[in-house]
Amino acid sequence: MATSALSLTDRLCHFSFKVHFLFTNKNVSTPKSMSHVWSYSKTTRIPALRSANGNMREAIEQEEGMVGSDKVKVLKQKIEVLGIKCSDSCLPGQYFHLLCPECQGGKTMERSLSFNISRDVDVAMWRCFRTSCGWTGQAFADSRMAIAGVNKIFKVKSSKQITPENVILEPLGDKLIAYFSERMVSEETLQRNAVMQMSGDKYIIAFTYRQNGAIVGCKYRTMEKRFWQEKDTRKWLYGVDDIKEATKIIIVEGEIDKLSVEEAGFRNCVSVPGGAPQMVSAKDLPSIEKDRAYQYLWNSKEYLDKLSHIVLATDGDLSGRSLAEELARRLGKERCWVVRWPKKDESRYFKDANEVLKCLGPAALKEIILTAEKYEASQLHRLN
Repeated sequence: MATSALSLTDRLCHFSFKVHFLFTNKNVSTPKSMSHVWSYSKTTRIPALRSANGNMREAIEQEEGMVGSDKVKVLKQKIEVLGIKCSDSCLPGQYFHLLCPECQGGKTMERSLSFNISRDVDVAMWRCFRTSCGWTGQAFADSRMAIAGVNKIFKVKSSKQITPENVILEPLGDKLIAYFSERMVSEETLQRNAVMQMSGDKYIIAFTYRQNGAIVGCKYRTMEKRFWQEKDTRKWLYGVDDIKEATKIIIVEGEIDKLSVEEAGFRNCVSVPGGAPQMVSAKDLPSIEKDRAYQYLWNSKEYLDKLSHIVLATDGDLSGRSLAEELARRLGKERCWVVRWPKKDESRYFKDANEVLKCLGPAALKEIILTAEKYEASQLHRLN
């Protein structure tokens, strides 16, 4: 226990020193992501850490690289015991398709195991997308044991006859990547959000809904804008993992709008999973159990309760404005702001985040979100 405690203390000291150095060295710019720890590190007294040639920045980078590479080794050792073959090309922060050790990819030996090591190298996650397998699990870089088991992927129900064997998700092909590119959504953003497609020549987009890295649902979209979701699955906000640590978030009306807002620089954004109501209900709010149309809010309650600032960036049409009102009624109007989409021409306004991104660019979309107005129901219904 003493050795473990000493190791933890050493790590904390090194972290405090890094923060102290980065904030006190005039030649080093302050990273935005570390600004919130400044008050805790400001007065730290730590002996100087230097590399062999006396460079403190280089010493920090060397230490961070060593820790990261050690974690990768630990993770790979743990997953190899489970039969997952992971080469040196499997880098943190990216998704890879490997051969599933449980089902061996079926008769076609397809690489159906989606595998990812988190950017902070703390956890490795995987899931087999073959519906007849569904093997999933996590391995951790610390002393926790790996978790693995079967969590069947949902069967897709659409107007076409689809059997479990051919309902397999795969990385986006060139045609769908080009489709998103036309909408100003980058391949990097698509990969980070694990946007995939059905296998075969269907060109059906699959927006995977994840909680704590594991898939909890999936929404499908054709290029002709036909949508469907899995039935009998618990409803979640799309992108809920991106708001776990947030105190301010943005809520949009569609998955592509969530990706568009990310292109403007905001990852603390989620989308509602379903469509907007035609009008605002005149009735009092139902109980949580009976509020079925908005169960995704109550299922995400632990994330939403701690928020102080919620920007509603729903569509600018009547349904979108009605959705904003219904969300504000449930989330609390006192902590809501509303985006006002600008004019497109003399008689029309931009409809949503993606349309603004395509026509005006990411800087304009960012500015529109940053200048959202405090929510007032009367103001909202004046918008066009």
